[in-house]
Amino acid sequence: MKQFINTIFLIFVIPGVTLLIAAPPVFAQSAPDLSGTILNTKHNLSVSGPGAIKSTTEDRVCIFCHTPHNAVADVGYLWNRATPPDHYTPYQSSTLFATVGQPTGSSKMCLSCHDGTIALGALVSEWAEIPFAGGIRFIPEGPSKLGTDLSDDHPVSFSYNNALAANNNEIVFPSALPPEIKLDSNEQMQCTSCHDPHSNIYGQFLVLPNDFSNLCISCHSKTGWALSSHSLSNATWNNLGTDPWPHTSYLTVAENGCESCHKPHTAGRHERLLNFSFEEDNCLSCHNGNVASSDIEAELSKIYNHPVQNYTGVHDTAEDFTQTVSNHVECADCHNPHVANSNPSPGAPQVSGSSEGVTGINTAGVQIDGAANLFEICYKCHADNNVKSSYSIDRQIDQLNTDLEFDPANPSYHPVESVGINPNVPSLLSPYTTSSIIYCTDCHNSDNSSGPAGPHGSNNKYLLEENYTTSDFTQYSSSAYALCFKCHDENSILGDDSFKEHNKHIVEEDTPCSACHDAHGISAQQGNSINNSHLINFDLSIVEPHPNDGGPYFEDQGMFSGSCTLVCHGKDHEQEDY
Repeated sequence: MKQFINTIFLIFVIPGVTLLIAAPPVFAQSAPDLSGTILNTKHNLSVSGPGAIKSTTEDRVCIFCHTPHNAVADVGYLWNRATPPDHYTPYQSSTLFATVGQPTGSSKMCLSCHDGTIALGALVSEWAEIPFAGGIRFIPEGPSKLGTDLSDDHPVSFSYNNALAANNNEIVFPSALPPEIKLDSNEQMQCTSCHDPHSNIYGQFLVLPNDFSNLCISCHSKTGWALSSHSLSNATWNNLGTDPWPHTSYLTVAENGCESCHKPHTAGRHERLLNFSFEEDNCLSCHNGNVASSDIEAELSKIYNHPVQNYTGVHDTAEDFTQTVSNHVECADCHNPHVANSNPSPGAPQVSGSSEGVTGINTAGVQIDGAANLFEICYKCHADNNVKSSYSIDRQIDQLNTDLEFDPANPSYHPVESVGINPNVPSLLSPYTTSSIIYCTDCHNSDNSSGPAGPHGSNNKYLLEENYTTSDFTQYSSSAYALCFKCHDENSILGDDSFKEHNKHIVEEDTPCSACHDAHGISAQQGNSINNSHLINFDLSIVEPHPNDGGPYFEDQGMFSGSCTLVCHGKDHEQEDY
């Protein structure tokens, strides 16, 4: 703002004449606003620069990049630095639609400092290298030094055009980009699409602020992101443990947004630019009870768990579980962080919001992009492509493929894919009925009822929510078969409502439920409705063939009636009816 100070009168004396003339007024002017210029940024490498990296002798600001005379030919912008050779390792990913090669255009100009191979003071216009404070010659180690390995940096110098956007439905079309994000004359995205080297009003020389992922979502239109928990959550860090976020000024999950997990430069894990090299650390930095209310990290530390810590670099977002896939498990196999939300499931077997948008394998063995049912997610690793190679119980009919075990065409099965086949189950506890469908997680779940739900970890064998003892000669107690009694009335079972010798076998003979019953089901490819109804599939370490009639076998003779031929605990059952 200009301010009038006073008027100065000048007196000129000419022989015989005296002139009194008012001189023009004098104005005082406040200091100019330099906030949007290069002068007060770290890119001012002159002696007047505000940063620690600056010259000790050169007072010209623009010369470190530009020169009015004898600029580098074929580069433009009156460029004053040598351009580095094509010696870069570009970013690559199995989910990358663009073709990324060597840097071009303005990106190569940026790298003439930021790859650390050319001295900061080595300018084309100067015959001698300009000295810097502290004897620094090259850009120091740190986040600004990108090096020549750009595989851990956001890709640049690729064509961002309508064809790319049409092929990848999760990026916006060029015409929809905000005006601050500029492509070069060849329709290529460059460093200058996100960074303005002359202005640092938003920090990190960004062309737009990136709180609430504002800059990221200007290009990336991730399916489901707008309604996801990671986009909307107001959860904050509780100041315990390690600060999970790169920006101290961003206080909530939503405000950090994409950068809660991704780092656009010098990422810990190169593919998909994750903050940490170990995939699960990108989740557990918040899901350890210090940001998210549930402590998943503690669950994964239990005796039985999905061992995400055992694998690194095996999981791939583009993997096809109908093909040969190396055994592994990572958080992203069951959760899609761009889609996950807090919506409850509409009802079994449909997924809840926490597993929405995850790939799955349907009952036909076909991979689908968004699993509608929870069992379809489990089938990625526990069906045709099975991570298990050994049997927990030596069954008369062995089967590891859970899709085959739960098939509604089976002689018997627990109702995971469909309602059960048995219309008479008097032991069912409310709200369960013979029309009910259950989740895999109704059995395989955390053993902490007040903790986070899901099969992350349990202190019970087989990753079960409740104890389920399968050892022979187990002295009866409710806790021994607590898993069964989640759905089945203990009094009904011990009262022999459906089988007149339940009590005798379980209580008097100390025989476990698993001696006769196979909890998942019996495949129709191996069993039949006469011998394998009611989940009958004998444990051969307990039940032996009969010396006269062979077997062991069970014969269904109608409702609540049957016959067994076998030897159990040394007692012959030869066509023993009940």
